[in-house]
Amino acid sequence: MVAYILGRLLRLLVVFFIVTIVAFLLMHNVPGGPFDETNMPLSAQQKANILAKYGLDQPLYVQYYKYMSKALLGDFGISYANPDQTVMEVIGSVWPKSIQFGGFTVIIAIGTGMFLGILAGVKQNTWIDSLVTFIATAGMTIPNFIIAIWMILIFVVQLKMLPIALDMANWGNWKAWIMPVIALGLGPLGVAARFTRGSIAEVMSADYIRTARAKGLSEAMVIWRHSLKNALIPIITALGPMVPNLITGTIFVETMFRINGIGKFFVTSIQDRDYPMILALMLLIASLWGILYLLTDLVSTIIDPRIKLD
Repeated sequence: MVAYILGRLLRLLVVFFIVTIVAFLLMHNVPGGPFDETNMPLSAQQKANILAKYGLDQPLYVQYYKYMSKALLGDFGISYANPDQTVMEVIGSVWPKSIQFGGFTVIIAIGTGMFLGILAGVKQNTWIDSLVTFIATAGMTIPNFIIAIWMILIFVVQLKMLPIALDMANWGNWKAWIMPVIALGLGPLGVAARFTRGSIAEVMSADYIRTARAKGLSEAMVIWRHSLKNALIPIITALGPMVPNLITGTIFVETMFRINGIGKFFVTSIQDRDYPMILALMLLIASLWGILYLLTDLVSTIIDPRIKLD
């Protein structure tokens, strides 16, 4: 187990370097720059001084080496757009909002989706199964920004029932959470419902389930004690990688509902060509993906000891 975890962490480190190299090259090959004269009129001398201050006048391999030598020690530099703050200070000021919003959405979406999937798996080929299938298909196929636009037009513009912004002024207002959580969570809810339904439907036809029923166990005991545990492996495998997307913020949802989170900030960093901030956010997202995949494998071995980590 220890050797497996160490091996995965070493591979994750390799992924980090690949991500930084690709992101670094892409950033510097996109037209424009953090101190583009079209956005910030500067004299030639002023621009040269600024580029020299941040080391942007040096060759790319030198810039990359200097950045990574500091990043490995936890120093991701100063934000170009916010020169009075370090990159970690800026991330620390906006990420908590995305964690709160995304974490709440994870609980609601995955919990509701699994509950609906269990109902559909137990009530196969009934109207309940058809309704859950329709909800799951809609959630998986309709983009979250389309769902957000529909809800804004209906509940804000037409009915005037809900506030549009989940900003600091409305953060404690539960009504302001309804539309963003639905817009962000309907997709994961659909995935959770679909995989749970498929896993439960497969398990319910197994021989040991018929044996459990023949012993006189109640239907609730058969579902919760025997069926669900054995159906969790494919569900966890499918849902685990979705969590990083939710807790790091979704660009469209955070922008449309004015959530001052890391997803919205990622867009502004790209627009401002804030190289240190973009690289740090890319590393953050990559690390969360790698850690969640590792945790998914470890949880699978706990649920089913027959699974071996090689």
